[in-house]
Amino acid sequence: MSYFLTASRKSSKQPQVWGSEKEKVKNMSDLQQYVDQSVEIITVDGRVIVGTLKGFDQTTNIILSGCHERVFSETEGVEKVPLGLYIIRGDNICVVGELDTERDEAIDYSEIRAPQLLDMSRR
Repeated sequence: MSYFLTASRKSSKQPQVWGSEKEKVKNMSDLQQYVDQSVEIITVDGRVIVGTLKGFDQTTNIILSGCHERVFSETEGVEKVPLGLYIIRGDNICVVGELDTERDEAIDYSEIRAPQLLDMSRR
């Protein structure tokens, strides 16, 4: 299950969640099931960050441990940049998704060529 958040074009101070405020609270509590699980996060500026979800708060600020960023390139394989313990502000998060570690480890990222995701914060 993934959670889709969008930053407002006029102001990126608060993320907007599709649905009612009641659904927002429900979605936030749904993140609890992913604590201590591997997750992949896509940020507003197009970064892909993978790590273990350690915690979150009411504004969707997220704490990851043992994380790394996947930097995609059209000419080289995916670069894995270690980040360690990392905090991501809630207003910078587009997607939080559970990561199937077995499938993820089976992928040879050195063979993948892809353009980087677009920076949605500049649109």
